[in-house]
Amino acid sequence: MSTQTDSADRQMAVWLALLIAILPVVAASLIGSAATVPQIPGWYAGLAKPPFNPPNWLFAPVWTVLFALMGLAAFRVLRRPSDTSGRGRALLAYHVQLALNLAWSCVFFGLNSPAGGLVVIALLIAAIIWTIRSFAALPDRFAAWLLAPYLAWVSFAAVLNLSIWWLNR
Repeated sequence: MSTQTDSADRQMAVWLALLIAILPVVAASLIGSAATVPQIPGWYAGLAKPPFNPPNWLFAPVWTVLFALMGLAAFRVLRRPSDTSGRGRALLAYHVQLALNLAWSCVFFGLNSPAGGLVVIALLIAAIIWTIRSFAALPDRFAAWLLAPYLAWVSFAAVLNLSIWWLNR
């Protein structure tokens, strides 16, 4: 009976970690989309953009993949024992970057502020680097590497954000 209870407890812990990993990502995605999508046909369409601006249809699939990778990385960290040195700091870094990710959508699109978006995206890049370093220090290099495409995309988005601000100042 004890073996069954232990197995059930482990299975419950897996599902709980999965929910804790997925729900914040889904919430950030949905709230960010609510701030972004209404602005695309009007305000965003009217902005001057650089020639390297991706087509609008590309953003949704890219962000879907990036959010899935973020959730998987967080799940891996959540599955570590709660007394793992650095685990709490790694999860704090992760949630800070997720909040900044959401803040960027709200500032850039919601407030129609490319200048404000630049400030937030600079903080976001720093927070992503902090998260990657924190995950790698656990050590979970795989979880850290899962965030590399995210860092690359947000770095590209920062250049795009800067270009949009410059062209529309």
